[in-house]
Amino acid sequence: MHTLQFTAETSSDGVLERDFTVGTVPGVLWSPASGAGRAPLVLMGHGGGTHKKAPAMAGRARPLVTECGFHVAVLDAPGHGDRPRTAHDEREIALMQRAMTQGEPVGPIVVRYNAHLAERAVPEYRAALDALQELPEIGTGGPVGWLGLNMGTAIGVPLTASDPRITAAVFGLHWPEALAEHAKRITVPVEFTLQWDDEHIPRASGLALFDAFASKEKTLHANTGRHKELPRFEFDSAVRFFVRHLGGAATAQG
Repeated sequence: MHTLQFTAETSSDGVLERDFTVGTVPGVLWSPASGAGRAPLVLMGHGGGTHKKAPAMAGRARPLVTECGFHVAVLDAPGHGDRPRTAHDEREIALMQRAMTQGEPVGPIVVRYNAHLAERAVPEYRAALDALQELPEIGTGGPVGWLGLNMGTAIGVPLTASDPRITAAVFGLHWPEALAEHAKRITVPVEFTLQWDDEHIPRASGLALFDAFASKEKTLHANTGRHKELPRFEFDSAVRFFVRHLGGAATAQG
């Protein structure tokens, strides 16, 4: 069993940010600076080509911490952030870049590469969750959520399907190939987003993945726009979703 080791700590505007490692995997944990008792944990997965402290991750963590009182943790995915790329990573990234430059479909490459990364990342997140739940401010038995789009969905769907500790999840912006069979095993509440005019993920593909979830409570949010034009207000909805299903401060209404 890997232990969690904190390697750096800063605090600002009510948020305590702690860098950590679990084994050799680096992560970050954002928590209320007040340290007021146990609180739910939201695990997040970052998108492809970014890292655990990307602006989108830090931006999404802040309201979950300051408005809801949650803890939020993100790991660097294999080959991302502070983790070295393998020769396999380099080959797949080069293929994706060439396909995009030449106007060829990038989906099959992304699906294949993300599935490869998820095989490594899922056990890493499970080990990190084991270690995080040893912290007194999180503890075992408390509710856990997952939030991840794009590659964060590629990792989060098989993770949620295999770990009963995750009790609510927000996914979106991914193809069904490699994920639909996992989605069929997910029964927790799900909020799913897609872009109606996505130039990479056909509308029917996004709908097929949403349809695959076995959850009795699942909500589809479809917005007009291209792949990278997901409205910011969708994250406000994700915050309300986690407040409903994990509990949280009254400041996050809706």
